[in-house]
Amino acid sequence: MVVQVSVCGPRDCSDGEWRDAVEVGRLLAERGAVVICGGYGGVMAAVAAGARSAGGTVVGILSRDDADGANPDLSIVIPTGLGEARNNVIVNSGDAVIVVGGSWGTLSEVALAVRGGRVPVVQLGGWTVLDQDGTTVDGVRHAATPDQALGLTGLWP
Repeated sequence: MVVQVSVCGPRDCSDGEWRDAVEVGRLLAERGAVVICGGYGGVMAAVAAGARSAGGTVVGILSRDDADGANPDLSIVIPTGLGEARNNVIVNSGDAVIVVGGSWGTLSEVALAVRGGRVPVVQLGGWTVLDQDGTTVDGVRHAATPDQALGLTGLWP
């Protein structure tokens, strides 16, 4: 069975987040994983570019009901017309979720993935979600590098 990894992150990302997402995409493709993402710009474009550079397959789950604005590095484009609700489709499509950076939309994807409880959720950079007492919320594994992010998914030895 093919491993699918959902990669989430902000549409407007920093240079560091871009580099991390490209590397995550490349590493996933080298391991034969299919990359699932939101299909537009920012982290989504970076992970798609990284995966395609290594010959990988990238599926874009679009919020719109057409392919307008879809990233050219996508292998498969799925227009949903669901708006932000498509975030649920993205996180439920992966055997793991890797989050690069942070934004409100990204935070919704983290929440959906953690609440679903089905898959490992790995955060690379971005926001840290804390409980009221200031401790890190359970359910999210934190990585310092793209390679460590893949390792924390538990999908590869």
